[in-house]
Amino acid sequence: MVFTAAEAEKILDDNFAPWVLDLGLTVEEVAGLRAVLRLPWSGRLAREGGALSGQALMAAADTATVLAVSAARGGFVPMTTVQQSTTFERAVVGADVLVDARITKLGRRMAFAEIAMTAEGAEGPAARASTVYALLG
Repeated sequence: MVFTAAEAEKILDDNFAPWVLDLGLTVEEVAGLRAVLRLPWSGRLAREGGALSGQALMAAADTATVLAVSAARGGFVPMTTVQQSTTFERAVVGADVLVDARITKLGRRMAFAEIAMTAEGAEGPAARASTVYALLG
């Protein structure tokens, strides 16, 4: 079964809190064990000094993981974050961020992912995250 970007967008619209939807995330790609989202630049998401806030990046990574797990399973199932660890490597100012979540292990009850968050046009990630999810359904 092929899981499409349109299906991923519907999962995003139907299952996330309004404040997550306010981030403006869009699905760029879903395939196999991967989902790539775009976090559009917004001054509303910037902290003092003009850099994109870490909270916005962490929420985007968490959201991308749900869509990557959904792509890997062929559809959405209830799940919850068990652990997320994020490392910030460089500031993002005035650029969209591509949030690339890749499932590293998918079991019956747990999923593990690595996420790279890269400012559009940059050579390397601005942040990296690793997540662990409990699959509830």
